[in-house]
Amino acid sequence: MNTYRADLNLFSVFQAMLETRSVTLAADRFGITQPAMSNALTRLRQLMGDPLFVNSTSGMQPTPYALEIAETVVNALSGLQRALDHRKNFDPGVSEQTFRFHIPDMGQVNILPMLLERLQQVAPRVRVQTETLSQEDIRIGLENGRIHFAAGHLPRLRGSRLRTQHLFEERYVVLMRAGHPLSRSVLTQKSLLQAPHAVVTSLGGGHQIIEEVLLKKHARIVTYFPNIMALAMTLTRTDLVAIVPRRIATELAKEGRLQVAQLPIAMPAFDVAIFWHERSHTSPACIWMREQMIDLFMT
Repeated sequence: MNTYRADLNLFSVFQAMLETRSVTLAADRFGITQPAMSNALTRLRQLMGDPLFVNSTSGMQPTPYALEIAETVVNALSGLQRALDHRKNFDPGVSEQTFRFHIPDMGQVNILPMLLERLQQVAPRVRVQTETLSQEDIRIGLENGRIHFAAGHLPRLRGSRLRTQHLFEERYVVLMRAGHPLSRSVLTQKSLLQAPHAVVTSLGGGHQIIEEVLLKKHARIVTYFPNIMALAMTLTRTDLVAIVPRRIATELAKEGRLQVAQLPIAMPAFDVAIFWHERSHTSPACIWMREQMIDLFMT
């Protein structure tokens, strides 16, 4: 049987006959005449090569073959209905959807805790999977569906079919340990450049300007870290300093072991945004997730 030529409506006829055991009742369910239902049943028998339902004193009884395929047909129709319903709405209260993100290491400190806190309240069964990809793999991942979203400061992310929504503007500050010698007076450009620096060079981020500015001004970069948490732990134990985004620095300084200072070097503010591919633009689930991100970070 060529499934490409099969009329899927006939399988709904099969289910109706299976449940009602009556051509008349099955026709009523479809809102058609009894002759029209009889005609559909005839076409279904021809398609399947079996009588499927035969007359008896207790109604139209399924043949052994009909009983064999009943569960498969009913499950297939249920799956198709779920697919159709999924396009109509998205219920965060019961959904087990997995949303896949690229979020650079620095952005994870700020974005993930707030997002997961929100999801725990409004979508307790929804899952979030985070990957850290290279700049080129971010674009490819959005195009081929490996990830649904990319979020963070991603100035190099480009693509003709990518869409974006600005979330907030951010600026850089200086992060150092509490009681650092530089904290005893107003931080100046000279004192900052004389201090030993640590720089985060996480994959897929957009903060290369930090290293570029420090090198241009002949600052002393002592070490590079692949992630922000390793940098933060090191700052608490040394006199190293680091230039990081303000929101991240504020979050890391909450426990009192680190402190934040205003950056005495001119560096431009930057945008944090969320990106997605246009093929998921009308997906109810993705629309809902974008709304959560906008509500969390634009207000």
